[in-house]
Amino acid sequence: MKIAYVCADLGIPVFGYKGCSIHVQEVIRAFLNQGADVTLFTPCLGGEIPLDLQGLTVVQLPGNASTVPAQRETFTVNLNKHIASALAHTGPFEMIYERYSLWSFAAMEFARAQTLPGILEVNAPVIEEQSRHRQLVNRGKAEQTTHRVFAAASTLIAVSAEVARYLDSYSETCERVHVISNGVNPERFQWPPAVKSVQTFIIGFVGTLKPWHGLDSLIDAFVLLQHKHSRVRLLIVGDGPKRGELESALQSHGLTENAYFTGAVAPDEIPALLASMDVAVAPYPDSPDFYFSPLKVLEYMAAGLPVIASRIGQLASLIQHGRNGILCPPGEPVALAKALEQLLENPTLRHTLGNEARYTVQAHSWRSVAQRIFELADITTEKSPQQIRRDDLNAASK
Repeated sequence: MKIAYVCADLGIPVFGYKGCSIHVQEVIRAFLNQGADVTLFTPCLGGEIPLDLQGLTVVQLPGNASTVPAQRETFTVNLNKHIASALAHTGPFEMIYERYSLWSFAAMEFARAQTLPGILEVNAPVIEEQSRHRQLVNRGKAEQTTHRVFAAASTLIAVSAEVARYLDSYSETCERVHVISNGVNPERFQWPPAVKSVQTFIIGFVGTLKPWHGLDSLIDAFVLLQHKHSRVRLLIVGDGPKRGELESALQSHGLTENAYFTGAVAPDEIPALLASMDVAVAPYPDSPDFYFSPLKVLEYMAAGLPVIASRIGQLASLIQHGRNGILCPPGEPVALAKALEQLLENPTLRHTLGNEARYTVQAHSWRSVAQRIFELADITTEKSPQQIRRDDLNAASK
């Protein structure tokens, strides 16, 4: 089966280290592992193709380096002509799959014209996100484009119930919205986990250092915990615009030596970093429209880590408090510090929560995500020559 995967977002370097980049790679990887022949269409590669994705065909669309919002918007609208032409010259395909982005509509309209399944994956209310966190010059045009692509898609996939509610507010999406949460590949993570040192207690976070990840609360909780437990350390994996502010906050409390920032790291480094942690956190702040399906939390759980997360959105159903993790009120450092202290003082509870977390994510594999997508598209897969070769290589390495 031949699949076209389209990601027209100039802000997503598909082979980069951002969460959205990892998401694109994992969906493509899941399609390949199901025997599909995948062609990726993107204007932004962002790095070298990972070794296990070498069977992927890549069509690089024109890119744009301008930082002027109006120019980027115009460029991305014009990119639709290149997408339509590239699809026509590269096919035929049996399914067109696109990660929804502002200004992109050509892929779904191509699928509709060819009477192919056109699957549109929606990860966020992008117009609102762009307006709030970046800059949106022509909102009216953005709304027009969004109505257009939603109408063209045969199926819309929402990564959370909150995103599904957003999609349901558009008349064009009627009865075509399905919720498929993000997945994880448990095989990437060591199991059972190695025995950790008792000399320090490492609190970990993985992700881009941006305001909506609640890292201010994590720093405040870490400061509170340090007053009582000197062996606690903080490991922050990732980079972003808040790094300087976070480092300054730690310095003001004399805790610079007790925390370590890795900066951006490659995906294949994440399992070892998670293995070094004793507990992992997702301290999201309070938000009335929390729509995320956090990859980080699924990876924490796959690594067998006890997880402390904010009781918000999808996390409130994924994590069963006291069974496979701990839920805290969002934006409350005191509560977070107490939860961290509870785990610090109770190794047995850490072990129990980590085991249950690992068990939970077995039902959230990327393989099951891909199978569900294929069911919605009403297509079946047969192993391609590339997949047969990949399976043979995997077997030979065991």
